Amino acid sequence: MFGQTAVGSSANTPSGTRMFRYEVVGLRQNEETDRSSYPIRRSGSVFVTVPYNRMNEEMQRITRMGGKIVAIHPLTGADHSEA
Repeated sequence: MFGQTAVGSSANTPSGTRMFRYEVVGLRQNEETDRSSYPIRRSGSVFVTVPYNRMNEEMQRITRMGGKIVAIHPLTGADHSEA
């Protein structure tokens, strides 16, 4: 444990740098999305890019907005620049 510290960015860990892309369908406008300043589409797929450490929070947010996650894809280094 010598030399290790609990303070710092999660980007220093292997899981902190991993990104995932959710493919989401069925998002609809509701009380949760009314707080945002933009409308939500009712049909088609939406792609959401999420860091590993926020995956659970984002899944819950998508569910509250009425969406369904149909696919989760890990992103490689080349995919990060396209997101």
